[in-house]
Amino acid sequence: MPVQVKGEVLSVKPIGDYYSMTVVASGIAEITRPGQFIAVAVGGDDGGMLLRRAFSIYSVRETGVYGGTVEFIFSVTGRGTAWLSRQRPYDPIDVVGPLGRPFALPREPANCVLVGGGYGSAPLFLLADALRTRGCRVDAVLGASTGDRLFGALDAKRMAASVAFTTDDGSYGEKGRVTDVLPEVIDRVHADVVYACGPMAMLEGVQRVAGAAYGGAGIPAQLAVEESMACGVGVCMTCVLPVIGSDDNTRMVRSCVDGPVFAGDRIRWDALGSIPDDAIGSGVEVQKK
Repeated sequence: MPVQVKGEVLSVKPIGDYYSMTVVASGIAEITRPGQFIAVAVGGDDGGMLLRRAFSIYSVRETGVYGGTVEFIFSVTGRGTAWLSRQRPYDPIDVVGPLGRPFALPREPANCVLVGGGYGSAPLFLLADALRTRGCRVDAVLGASTGDRLFGALDAKRMAASVAFTTDDGSYGEKGRVTDVLPEVIDRVHADVVYACGPMAMLEGVQRVAGAAYGGAGIPAQLAVEESMACGVGVCMTCVLPVIGSDDNTRMVRSCVDGPVFAGDRIRWDALGSIPDDAIGSGVEVQKK
């Protein structure tokens, strides 16, 4: 179960176009699993920003001089993240976590390809550590719009057997998108599974490549979606998306509690941003009457 921690900031530092924040959050660090996230209160006690901000967990340390710590990556995109960037060591901070369903790990050693877009790559590093502990081979494909917006290039070179980089403008690695090089990587390393985190358009492309792998036989893809999350605990319903359940029926599920990790072939990519007519509870049946 997630816990609420009145912690403190340990460090804030710029990393390329992003910021890294490490917070003392004993009780969260010890139970975090790869793919989960935290929800952080922003603005301080006197601020007017009521909604928390959700961030993927980049790394954790269960013990240390200050206790357990959690590190996350963010980009300044509004008032909340601008406030975070101005925090300093020892400033108080309120964190809830770990939240969401994590990545499922292979039971036996497997060849795993990790795909990240921008700072969406952040949760893949905790995942890579867990996979290697289980004897899995890890290869990576990281992309971004520009070289400045790539995250974790050096870490990726240390964690993975091979890394391919892509940028839209060709300023780092190959010019293009992660889906341009992913088919070759899957074939070359004989991948058994793909894990990915990044923008929804990228994730849709990753699922398309994974489903077409090996002449259409396909391989499973686990995708950590980046839907907007206003509460992080399933109350506000702002992060719903259509997902096909084990009974083959479509339901609108909450990314924050039912995800953020989903099997890529169960997401209704054709209906993102809408409620499909055939979704359970859509109300279409009532309208027809």
